[in-house]
Amino acid sequence: MKIACLTSGGDAPGMNAVIRAIVRAGNLYGHEIYGIRDGYKGLVEDDMILLTHQSVSGFLSKGGTFLGTSRLPEFTQLKVREVAVQNLKQRGIDALIVIGGDGTYKGGMDLAKMGVKVIGIPGTIDNDVAGTDFTIGFNTAVETIVDAIDKLRDTSSSHQRVSIIEVMGRQSGDLAVYAGICGGAEFIITPENQIDTEAMIETIKKYKDEGRRHAIVVVTEKILDPHELAHEITERSGFSSRATVLGYIQRGGSPCPDDRILGSRMGTYAIELLNDEIHGVCVGVRNNQMVHLEFAQVVNQKRAKSALYDLVKKVS
Repeated sequence: MKIACLTSGGDAPGMNAVIRAIVRAGNLYGHEIYGIRDGYKGLVEDDMILLTHQSVSGFLSKGGTFLGTSRLPEFTQLKVREVAVQNLKQRGIDALIVIGGDGTYKGGMDLAKMGVKVIGIPGTIDNDVAGTDFTIGFNTAVETIVDAIDKLRDTSSSHQRVSIIEVMGRQSGDLAVYAGICGGAEFIITPENQIDTEAMIETIKKYKDEGRRHAIVVVTEKILDPHELAHEITERSGFSSRATVLGYIQRGGSPCPDDRILGSRMGTYAIELLNDEIHGVCVGVRNNQMVHLEFAQVVNQKRAKSALYDLVKKVS
């Protein structure tokens, strides 16, 4: 077969590991693999390159995506997708593998409805895709956040300060929960784990009375204004407080071993599914086993809450 792959939406460490696995496993089975530059934009503009065993050498340890990525809101339009489908047909592409988050999956599902053989692979640091325990890039992002928490704790203790750390996640609090537990945060605020800020400030006052020198608050983005909360804590608790928004630093960096392995497993599994004439599905990992679900079972579906959320109140 001729198989094309693309990365779309936000980049995530481990995407290159997926592409590398697609190419090397695909070549092993005699397939030709093409890379589409800059996501669905490149698909519409017919910007593709042949990928070989040698051309993906050295990318396993690199963050981001060497194919590039973008967001193309116009891809929701039928006439735009028709151009994409025509480009695939003209090049004789038999199947398409799309790597990204929920938005990428929506585009893949729409193409599948138009007769394209599509496989979806979850690549996003937010870990907010249904049908899988983990998405590619999540574990690396957690390591990045924990490293930041550890560094901020040093300066917080030195200055008797409450540090508020805002992390990514959109509608999912997994980054905050995993990193907050690993970083020993006193408070973890997520969409699934809202906190009464009034009660939190009262607790921080008690910390001050007990002689504690610092506290860490980890919060998922878009829940509250971290700078306003820091100001309120400074005014009312007896501690000074500062907010740190980690931003896009969470997406960068060399993928950790877990993401390199997960990306390699998912890329290989996608090729094996196509070998078995299975398509119109999304790859996932559940209980450390590779699984696949139809797009309709994943797109716009809320991901099941991790059991780790139950641990938050017990250890923070």
